[in-house]
Amino acid sequence: MPHHPDQAFLDEHARLLSSNLRLLSGRELLDPAVPDQEAGTTLYQARFVVLSHGIGPDPCFTYANLAAQQLFEMPWPEIVGMPSRFSAEPLARGERQRLLERVSRHGYVDDYSGVRITRSGRRFRIHKATVWNLFDSEGRRCGQAACFDQWQPLE
Repeated sequence: MPHHPDQAFLDEHARLLSSNLRLLSGRELLDPAVPDQEAGTTLYQARFVVLSHGIGPDPCFTYANLAAQQLFEMPWPEIVGMPSRFSAEPLARGERQRLLERVSRHGYVDDYSGVRITRSGRRFRIHKATVWNLFDSEGRRCGQAACFDQWQPLE
């Protein structure tokens, strides 16, 4: 696993995340004024958290921008490839699963709040997260993504 994603991956993933969010919700992930050739870097360096995971019975993270890496206290090689269920405490994993099923049915939600946990065990509550399905260029479901800019540390 590389220590950092390469530029081609960043650009391609930014297009995937952005186009799916726009299609499902009409919302933009990035300011439309950001040139296409800067979208990957802009999203990776954004001040808000962006994550995605693949599909399957135990989906793993496929992307985490710098804000996500800092919040979860994990660099790229640790968070990317990790089962996304580990971002929630064991008792909160049922709630997380219900969220993912709701997103699968409706395409996206923009009102998610829930508790997550960092690598060191710090807990925090996410507020008003948007979570949406990802589809590849052939229209096949290939994962889900989330973005949020509001969270609060918990005692």
